[in-house]
Amino acid sequence: MLVRPLLILIAGVFMSVGFAPLPAASEEKNPVTIKEWTVPYEESRPRDPFAVSEKEVWFVGQRSSYLARLNPQDGSFEKHDLVDQAGPHNLIVGKDGIVWYAGNLKGYVGRFDPESGEIEKIAMPDPAARDPHTLVFDADQSHIWFTVQGGNFIGRVTVADHKVDLIPVPTPRARPYGIRMAPDGTPWIVLFGTHKLASVNPESLELTEYEIPHEEARPRRLEITSGGDIYYADYVRGTVGLYDPVTRTVTEWPLPSGEKARPYGTAIDADDVVWIAETGVLPNQLVGFDTKSAEFVSVTAIPSGARSVRHMDYHAPSDTLWFGTDANTIGRAELGQ
Repeated sequence: MLVRPLLILIAGVFMSVGFAPLPAASEEKNPVTIKEWTVPYEESRPRDPFAVSEKEVWFVGQRSSYLARLNPQDGSFEKHDLVDQAGPHNLIVGKDGIVWYAGNLKGYVGRFDPESGEIEKIAMPDPAARDPHTLVFDADQSHIWFTVQGGNFIGRVTVADHKVDLIPVPTPRARPYGIRMAPDGTPWIVLFGTHKLASVNPESLELTEYEIPHEEARPRRLEITSGGDIYYADYVRGTVGLYDPVTRTVTEWPLPSGEKARPYGTAIDADDVVWIAETGVLPNQLVGFDTKSAEFVSVTAIPSGARSVRHMDYHAPSDTLWFGTDANTIGRAELGQ
């Protein structure tokens, strides 16, 4: 239940901001089962796992520059070093088994074929787009959309011919960060360097910015419900926010750990529950927010402590959530309990 919504007029649009009662910080509530695997490559910053199946999960080693595959059924790992020290930041895996990764330190999007071991590097057409950051497929996997944080671009790779389109972000030093696709095919982005969200028209490539009605807000990741509502995690203010693209209103809820929550990695499950990693508390907490009831329905401490969970992926067939931690683990949360 929302308590005394606050209406704020921003640029001629009323923004509704509400707050809800919360469980106490560090108090577990309807905890989910979490299992972690220690990555055998020490202090390599394993992150951004992408589950292909219940026995195949790919992830990157950002600090040690590798791609790796975990078999959760037997706990085995397989590593593929990137000899160019690309500092991979994120990866996604296509239906054809091809692994695409962000060569964050070398300014390219990489294509890795696990069968042949061959790597193709798709260079940016503008050297200012120096640091591809987070990748996401569109619905039919004909395009890959991505953010370029330091370079201040949104990018798109056409899978068939590797053509790259770059869309500059008008706000200087906006730091485009998390990116997700809406059901209507529109990519939405959080601009971590400012108090804004953005979307790109996939036909015209026109970019539109949307203000969050708090100048100190710094949204870092976002998720989109099946109905098209935009939920963002505000890293600085410790809130989860709803941006309604139809009414252009914003409603926010403080996270269980409040301002110290430092929400980072996020994902959304098949029931439109948004899962958020609180990284400002130790151990880090995995928090579930039900977008239908507007309630926090789960709070679980991550066993390893995690130190930081930077990104998460939901695997619908197994109803599991996957994440990497700065404690050098790959984690799985079983949601269907």
